[in-house]
Amino acid sequence: MMERPEGNTSLAGKSDNAALPGIDRESVTAWLEQAVDGARSPFQFTLIAAGGSNLTFRVTDAAGDAYALRRPPVTARIATAHDMSREWRIMKALGEHATGVPVPRMLAYCQDIGVTGTEFYVMQFVDGLILRDEQTAGQLTPEECQVATESLIDVQIAYQKVDVDAVGLGDLGPREGYVARQLRRWKKQVDAAKSRELPLIDQLHTHLTAHLPPEQRPGLVHGDFRFDNTVLGADMRVAAVLDWELCTIGDPVADFVWSLMYWADPGDPLPWMTSPPTLAPGFARRAAVRDRYIERSGRDLSHLAYYVVFSWWKQACIVEGVYARLKAGARGGMRVTVPLDDVGRRVERMLEIAAELAGRI
Repeated sequence: MMERPEGNTSLAGKSDNAALPGIDRESVTAWLEQAVDGARSPFQFTLIAAGGSNLTFRVTDAAGDAYALRRPPVTARIATAHDMSREWRIMKALGEHATGVPVPRMLAYCQDIGVTGTEFYVMQFVDGLILRDEQTAGQLTPEECQVATESLIDVQIAYQKVDVDAVGLGDLGPREGYVARQLRRWKKQVDAAKSRELPLIDQLHTHLTAHLPPEQRPGLVHGDFRFDNTVLGADMRVAAVLDWELCTIGDPVADFVWSLMYWADPGDPLPWMTSPPTLAPGFARRAAVRDRYIERSGRDLSHLAYYVVFSWWKQACIVEGVYARLKAGARGGMRVTVPLDDVGRRVERMLEIAAELAGRI
C-alpha cells in the first residue's frame, strides 16, 4: 500500500537513514513488537506520503514483512481532519463486514501519545499500482484503463451503498444537510485562516447556500475518492481504498462529483492535478464516467451543475487555506515545488471558474 504525495508537496521516499518526522524509532519499535503479531525488529521506516494529509510510513521488519503506519501531520493540522481513531474505525468496519469495499487489513491501534507524540495505527501494506500521474497511467493498455475505470466507479458505488447501521458506522454524522454543513465548514475554515480579501468566496457561498439542491438518499462518503487514493491489483481492479480521514455520512452525489472533478479531460482550463492520470490516451472521457455512475448507482444527477460549482468553491477554499498557512511559514514538513504566488493565483482562477458556472444553477 502506498499513497500519493499531496499535490506538489512531499517528503515521499525519505528513508530511515535520517531522522523522520513523527517517528520516535526506539519507542515505536518496542510498541510494534508488542502490538503487531509476528513483527520483529530491527525495523526500517520510510516516509511514503507527507504534506497536508496524514503521514504514511512503510515499515519493514527483520523478516522483510511490510506494514503501513499512519499518523497525523507533525504540524499544520486542520481541525477534525486527522482523527486517527475515526479512520481506523471506518476501515476496520468496512473490512470486517461483507461490504464489497476493499480496504487494507487493520492490525493494531496505539492510543498512547507517549509512544510517538500522537495516536497512530498500523495496517496491512497492500502492494500494487497507484495511478498518480499521466506517465504512470500511460503504461496501461486501453483494456486495462477500462477495467480500472469501471472498478473505480463500482467501488465508489459499493461504499455509498453500505448499510452504515449494520456495520456499526451509523453515528459517523447526521443523515441530512451534508452540503449545507460542508458550506459552513469550509467557509469557517477559510475565514479562520484569512490572509487576503477574496470577495468571490463570500459571493459564491451566498449563492450556493441559496440554491441547495433537494437531498437524496444519504450514504457513506469517502470525501476524496480518486485513483491516487487507491491501489490497483495485477488485474487492474481496485485492491484497496486509502485515505478515509474525511469519510462521513452524506450526499453520495456530492462525493461522486468531487471525484469527477479529478477526472481530467484534454483541454480542461485548470486540471485539479499537476499531471492527471486520466489524460492518458487509454482512458474514457469524463462524460462516460458520469454516465456509468448514473446507470450503475441509480442516482439523480439532474443538479450536476450545482455540485460542479460547489466543488470548485470548496477546492478553492482548501487551497486558499494551504496558501495562507504557507505564507505564515507553517509548512508542516511540506516541500513546495511551485512559486507561492502561483498557489494564490490558482485559488483566484478556481473562484473565477466557479463564478462563470454559477449562472447555470
